[in-house]
Amino acid sequence: MAPLKIGIAGLGHVGCGLIELVQRQQDLRLPGKVAIAGVSARSQSRNRPVAIDSYPWFDDAATLAEDPNVDVFVELVGGSDGPAKFAVETALKAGKHVVTANKALIAKHGMALAKLAEEKQVDLLFEAAVAGGIPVVRVLRDSLAGTEVKRVAGILNGTCNYLTSTMLEQGREYDDVLAEAQRLGYAEADPTLDVSGMDAAHKAAILSAIAFSADLDFSKVSVSGIDQISLLDLRMADRLGFRIKLIAEGVLTQAGVVCRVEPLALPATHPLARVNGSLNTVRIEGDPVGAITLTGPGAGAGPTASAVMGDVAKLFRPAIRPAFGRAEHHKARPFVAGAADEVAPFFLRIRLADEPGALAALTEALAKEGVSVDKLLQDSADESGAAPVVIITHRCPRSHMAAALARLEKISIPVDAPRLIRIEAAS
Repeated sequence: MAPLKIGIAGLGHVGCGLIELVQRQQDLRLPGKVAIAGVSARSQSRNRPVAIDSYPWFDDAATLAEDPNVDVFVELVGGSDGPAKFAVETALKAGKHVVTANKALIAKHGMALAKLAEEKQVDLLFEAAVAGGIPVVRVLRDSLAGTEVKRVAGILNGTCNYLTSTMLEQGREYDDVLAEAQRLGYAEADPTLDVSGMDAAHKAAILSAIAFSADLDFSKVSVSGIDQISLLDLRMADRLGFRIKLIAEGVLTQAGVVCRVEPLALPATHPLARVNGSLNTVRIEGDPVGAITLTGPGAGAGPTASAVMGDVAKLFRPAIRPAFGRAEHHKARPFVAGAADEVAPFFLRIRLADEPGALAALTEALAKEGVSVDKLLQDSADESGAAPVVIITHRCPRSHMAAALARLEKISIPVDAPRLIRIEAAS
C-alpha cells in the first residue's frame, strides 16, 4: 500500500504532537504508512519540539491544501474564518480529504463545508474538534447510528471543570485559582473563550447536529459561563448535596433541537457531578441503548493529536459518508432557542441585607409568583453585613423565578446580584 501523504497547516502544540506521532508511527496501529508531504505555519524559524527540516515548507496554507502531492489536508490553524476557512475550502474544492481540530470553524461553517465535501466526494473529518481524545464524534455518527438519541450532555471544557473543582476542594476564590491555572498552562493567557462557555458551546453544537440530524445554527445556541460563579455558590450548593458544573447539552424537543451551555446544579450522585479536574465527559441518552458515558482527556497536544491521527487512519480506506452522518432521507431538524418557560427546580443563592423582614420579603416575593420552596439554607451575616441564603425550589417555570427576582430588585432586598441556577434531575 502506498503511503498516505498528509499536509499539515498549523504547527502549534497539536501540529507538533501530530508530527511526533508520524515520526514514531512504527509504535502505532495504523493500517498503512503516513508520510508528511508538506507543512505550513506563520513562522518557519520558530523553535519547535520536533524536527521539521526534512519536510517541504509552504508559506501559505491554501497553497499546501491544493498541492498535488497531498492526499489529506490537516488543518490545525484555528479560527472560524480567515486562513483556516479559506484553506479548508481550497482543499475540498481540489478534491482533497480534510481532517481538522477546529471546533469554531465546524460550529460556524460546518454545514456548508460538509455540503462541499459531499459534492466533491471526499471526507471531512473532525473528531479532534470535540472532547480531545474521547472518540465521541465517531461514536455518535457511526457506532450509535442505530440509536434514536434524545439528549447529549456533558462537561466539554476541562479548564472550567478544573476551576470549579479546585475552588471547592481547596476553598479558594475564582480569580486565585484562575491565575494558578494560567501559570500551570491549564488556562490560556486570555481565558475568555473557555470561561465564557463559548468553547463548550462550539462542541455542543457539533454534537447536537450529529446526534439529531439537525441543521447546525450556532446563532440559536444559548451560552452562559462560569466567570460569575463564586466560592460561596459552590460551598452552599455542596452543603445541600449539589455540585455546580458547566454543562453543555443538546436536547431533542417537539419544536427542534435546543442546544445550550450553562452552569447546572447536579445532585452529588449524578455521574457528571463526580467528574473533577480537567477531564471531559459526554453522556448520550437514547433508545434503545439507555445511557452511555464517555470520559477522558478533553484537551492537550497528545490527546488531540491522537484524535487527528485516528481520523487520518480512516482515510486509508475512505468511507465518503456525510460529515455529520445525515443522509438525504433523514428528517432535518432545526436548532431552536431554548424555551423561556422551561419547568425545573432551581437553586437560588442570594445575599440579603441583615435587617428584620428581609427573609420574609424574599419568600413572599417567591410565593406571589407561584414559586414553592423545597429547602432553605441561611448563613450568618458576613463582614459586609449581608446574610447568604440559598433556596431550592420545587419545579416551576423559569419565568416565575425571573418575575420574583424582579420584585426583589424593586425593594432592594438583595445586596448584590442573585445567582439562579437550574437543577438537573438525579440520574
